[in-house]
Amino acid sequence: MAPAVASNCVTLMNDLPLDSGQVLSGVEIAFETYGELNADKSNAVLIFHALTMDQYVASPHPITGKPGWWVDSVGPGKVIDTDRFHVICANVIGSCMGSTGPASPASDGQPYGMRFPVITIRDMVRAQIALLDQMEIGQLYCVIGGSMGGMQALSLAANFPERTARVLAIATTARHSAQNIAFHEVGRQAIMADPNWREGDYYGEEPPAAGLAVARMAAHITYLSEEGLTEKFGRRLQDRDAKSFGFDADFQVESYLRYQGSGFTQRFDANSYLYITRAMDYFDLAEEHGGRLADAFANSKARFCVISFDSDWLYPTAESRHIVHALNAAGAAVSFVELSAPHGHDSFLLDVPAQDRVIKGFLE
Repeated sequence: MAPAVASNCVTLMNDLPLDSGQVLSGVEIAFETYGELNADKSNAVLIFHALTMDQYVASPHPITGKPGWWVDSVGPGKVIDTDRFHVICANVIGSCMGSTGPASPASDGQPYGMRFPVITIRDMVRAQIALLDQMEIGQLYCVIGGSMGGMQALSLAANFPERTARVLAIATTARHSAQNIAFHEVGRQAIMADPNWREGDYYGEEPPAAGLAVARMAAHITYLSEEGLTEKFGRRLQDRDAKSFGFDADFQVESYLRYQGSGFTQRFDANSYLYITRAMDYFDLAEEHGGRLADAFANSKARFCVISFDSDWLYPTAESRHIVHALNAAGAAVSFVELSAPHGHDSFLLDVPAQDRVIKGFLE
């Protein structure tokens, strides 16, 4: 898929240096805003999105028509109150919803494809800092992110400590584990094994939809919990009274995963999936700061709030506690809560009233 036309898109005035040593020129950043920026620009809240999300945090998605991915939490009078805050959410570089990524034209006018440089979480944050500079927003009231968004929130706090007064990191980690990397590698190999991938040069041709769908299916399992899957599907059959003794979707959970995989291919670019998962796998905040996580936060004066969920086995509570211990060691002001929810990693996107109360209290 080609990059979508965004309602807000700016070209960064300066070249963007990357951790790989390469430089991107003419970088475009697509973003959405909600609520009014006050006169002294002190009410800006930057929300970082997760791997498969985008800038449409509280507005309909232009491709699927579905409501924004956090529309229940962001809006007038809601937990993140746009009557009070100016909310910004930008599409990360490497993605496919308007910001510069593999599907974007390179200097020769052809899509980058696999010529696009490998990026990191810190590169994503660096691009958004450049966006804030062009908006002339100095310090944010708060940065907020769940999952990969939480990685970006922590990265901003560590690498640009003067740019935010508050940091809210939800269902996240300071580095990817071997298991995290392994799941992502299964997805990447599924994409690259699809004959339509063509070494990433498929633009204008049939995309590697089958491989991307399998990647999405594998990843989606990690976002859920066994309890949630059992409660929602169990071993119930899909539209039939008996097993087919074939390889159709006999079980409801099989049908659900196939639906998730197929739908994902309509709104996401396979090469972007490769690049963003690689960025997540490279993320290691301690490694970036001499090997000690506390040192990453040594210069931060921000207040932190870390939220985990008891059913999240992708980024379990132990990962959040590791972040909190590092923040304590750095002398940072931090609050931490583990919330009970049956939904697994995706709990931060769903209806968890306790999360709403924590977020609202932290933003007060």
